[in-house]
Amino acid sequence: MNWKITQIDVAHPAAVAIMREYMDEVASRYYGRPITEAELTYYVAEAPGTDLVAPTGAFLLGRRDGKVAGCAGTRVVAPGISELTKVFVKPEHRGSGIAPLLVAAAEDAALRLGSTLMRLDTRHDLVEARALYAKLGYDEVEPFNDEQFAEHWFAKTLS
Repeated sequence: MNWKITQIDVAHPAAVAIMREYMDEVASRYYGRPITEAELTYYVAEAPGTDLVAPTGAFLLGRRDGKVAGCAGTRVVAPGISELTKVFVKPEHRGSGIAPLLVAAAEDAALRLGSTLMRLDTRHDLVEARALYAKLGYDEVEPFNDEQFAEHWFAKTLS
């Protein structure tokens, strides 16, 4: 596979577009129906990813043969602790091996940011995500936040 993962500014049009796709999918799955454009605009505004920038964060874009295939982000949430967020692979690229590469790139970014622990939360219905995180060495842990959509919490020691 011809994969390229690069750090990109969250304001870049490619980053904005993939984050809209991500939010459209996760919100539509949550509600069990396609969300409206107004709902999508609202949810993107609520979680724009503007904290996924240096010096305390990173947003990564995965491309296959030059075309955007997925993304992942990380942000420092406490000294030595980063959060993995916005992990998304476009449907046509799922099963191709890009998701583990995106997570590994986010882990590398977290290490560069000084973190030795990566945490994340996810929902019960995102079974594919939960399986991916378990496969990549993330352990399910006690809740560490009270976010509205958090139903499962994971952590992994980085090295």
